[in-house]
Amino acid sequence: MLHDYASLAARVSAQAAAMLAAGLVPADRVALVARNHPAYLEALFACWWAGLIAVPVNAKLHAKELAWVLEDCGARWAFVDDDWHAALGGLRVGVLERAIPLGGREHAALAAGSAVRDPAPVAHDAPAWLFYTSGTTGRPKGVEITHANLVAMTQCFLSDVEAVAPGDAILHAAPLSHGSGLYAVPHVARAAVNVVPASGGFDAAELVGLAEAWDRSLFFAAPTMVKRLVGDPALAGARLERLKAIVCGGGPMYVEDAKAAFAALGPRLAQIYGQGESPMTITAMGRELVADAIARGDDARLGSVGVAQTGIEIAIAGDAGEPGEVLVRGRTVMRGYWRNPDATARTLAGGWLHTGDVGTLDAGGFLTLKDRSRDLIISGGANIYPREVEEALLRHPDVREVAVIGRRHAEWGEEVVACVVPRVALPDAAARARFEASLDALCLAEIARFKRPRAYAIVAELPKNSAGKVLKTELRERYASGAGA
Repeated sequence: MLHDYASLAARVSAQAAAMLAAGLVPADRVALVARNHPAYLEALFACWWAGLIAVPVNAKLHAKELAWVLEDCGARWAFVDDDWHAALGGLRVGVLERAIPLGGREHAALAAGSAVRDPAPVAHDAPAWLFYTSGTTGRPKGVEITHANLVAMTQCFLSDVEAVAPGDAILHAAPLSHGSGLYAVPHVARAAVNVVPASGGFDAAELVGLAEAWDRSLFFAAPTMVKRLVGDPALAGARLERLKAIVCGGGPMYVEDAKAAFAALGPRLAQIYGQGESPMTITAMGRELVADAIARGDDARLGSVGVAQTGIEIAIAGDAGEPGEVLVRGRTVMRGYWRNPDATARTLAGGWLHTGDVGTLDAGGFLTLKDRSRDLIISGGANIYPREVEEALLRHPDVREVAVIGRRHAEWGEEVVACVVPRVALPDAAARARFEASLDALCLAEIARFKRPRAYAIVAELPKNSAGKVLKTELRERYASGAGA
């Protein structure tokens, strides 16, 4: 399926007209629940053309989680993939009136009707996109991303992350319901090509083929995707001359992983830090800065997430020079949480977005994230940031993944526990003991003694939510009593 911008505009406008003619009114919510599909972007822009609020939802949610989101936002319509179209029949969602399979006959009929000449007028501070947070603790909240937020995000991307010219390409291997969909906006603004893989998601071989086929291409990727790509045989011998950049965000990019990605992919890696509450736009470290840090062997700089994007202010709460909560304000910060004034007031207290992340700012304005504030470990009165311990353990050649947590200790308040996924099988207790001893030796060589883990949990995999984030809350519950670690 190939559309130029004229045909895209005609199809979007026709779908907008059909939705309004069917009884939807501006500010109604329309959900998008699907793996990536070429018609996804049509439906997204049709919502905005009609003055509706788009609710892109993670297609990996459990059915009960999806039902809760649809009820919470009051979605009247949903555009879905075939799998979800079948599943929705078994859900009780009282507000939902219509579910339309993307790219199917019903959807095609919407696009074949009469067009609306002009987009519906909307206020700059009106919600355009409801982004539901991952919900690692409690129910997810609907972040109100306004039209003004999307404009500011677009301007920040083009000035601080990557320039885009007509004909450049973005490869949508990451979910359109998240960062990749947000980055579609600046690419449409610059008449670039939006390429949706046939698989509807991330496949290393397919992505390498697309990067070879499309000139001046880039893609957004979570750190786990970059790590999988680097380790995939498809990358061996790949011709990457046409690949412009890989923009990494959505989670911590550990220093060792960044070095491995640079070695495998060349000077194409850029990093960004953002949240749903300030979509994709808090800090950025462009390709040149990453390459410079690699060349100088500056691990501290490489471990940062860059400097504030244009128009963004960053402050660190607490004592000067000490780690503290990262506070943000600027045009990209959300209006608030959907129908949740209490949470809005807490998160936007004092006119700043309270991110819940702990970090430091150096003299050059580079932000280094330590951890989520709730993940901080206090042992014997000393603050221990799990990421620092994780960075050390990931230098071990036989460690695939690691998550560090704290658990109660009668004397010290908390003690450090490292949950480790090994690269190699540990056939018996002796092998496990040797492995743990080598981990302990590495920590003693790399970090202060009081920070090293007091126990190791050797696991086959780490629990993760539907967005791929490690569920440290679940790990803390699992190992609270000391059993198993």
